[in-house]
Amino acid sequence: MESLGLDFGDDKRIAGVDEVGRGPLIGNVVAAAVILDPSKPIIGLADSKKLSEKRRQALSDEILEKALSWCIASASPAEIDELNILHATMLAMQRAVQGLHIAPEFAYIDGNRCPVLGCPSEAIVKGDSKVAEISAASIIAKVARDKEMEALDKLHPEYGFAKHKGYPTVLHMDALEKYGPLPQHRRTFKPVRQLLDDH
Repeated sequence: MESLGLDFGDDKRIAGVDEVGRGPLIGNVVAAAVILDPSKPIIGLADSKKLSEKRRQALSDEILEKALSWCIASASPAEIDELNILHATMLAMQRAVQGLHIAPEFAYIDGNRCPVLGCPSEAIVKGDSKVAEISAASIIAKVARDKEMEALDKLHPEYGFAKHKGYPTVLHMDALEKYGPLPQHRRTFKPVRQLLDDH
């Protein structure tokens, strides 16, 4: 897996950007930006969804240790409700790129559109399985968001967040119906909105 597109040479600072958490009914949408170090290759980078939790955690630790620069950022449920999930995702991606302590000269974005950034960028559909930098971003974003859900699970174990990570599974929907939405639930997402409307 390599950087695609233009021939940047070895010294071009390329950031990969990806997000996790557009589909869940609760919590932040989390984005990450990563600039890899060509002199410290990381073996086994792949789409975070295709990796086991143990492998993802190990790769995340390696990425945080070896990358030239990385940043994990987010947009809150309140921002998601205010802006909508697409614009909140773009905001989280902007924050991740802005948070890099090394300014990238180019950014590859997973998906079909780019946020407004201070450098040229290109959107790549399924980029997390095509571009090493995006894979790295998807892995550290996924691990970070899963940890947020595990922390929420400790506070509210009855909702089962450690199992479903906030996605609208049967378990989550049953708990939502039984216990009602938490402050961290996204009010504008249909299942939550319907519950609020019904009560």
